[in-house]
Amino acid sequence: MKVLIENLSFNCIIGILDFERVTHQKVNINIVFDYDFKDKSYFIDYSKVVEQIEHIMIENKFELLEEAITFIENFLNSTYKIKNLHIKISKPDILSNCTVSLQNI
Repeated sequence: MKVLIENLSFNCIIGILDFERVTHQKVNINIVFDYDFKDKSYFIDYSKVVEQIEHIMIENKFELLEEAITFIENFLNSTYKIKNLHIKISKPDILSNCTVSLQNI
């Protein structure tokens, strides 16, 4: 199975600029991963994953998108039996003329 969490959107503290350390800004997160579904005794509750990701981002107040992606990547890989994990975090409002994103490879 492939789980796609698309456009998870909320506000948090993230960034290295002075104003980013005190003002919440919008982030959008997309996460995609595969897992082996055999029966309903083992499935991944995507609503729980969404809740965990939002909590991680709000509580940790990351400075760099790279740090946030690495943390989330390590958390998901150690919590769930998943593979082919892709994470993309976007800051749609940081620049007036574009959306800035970072994605693991």
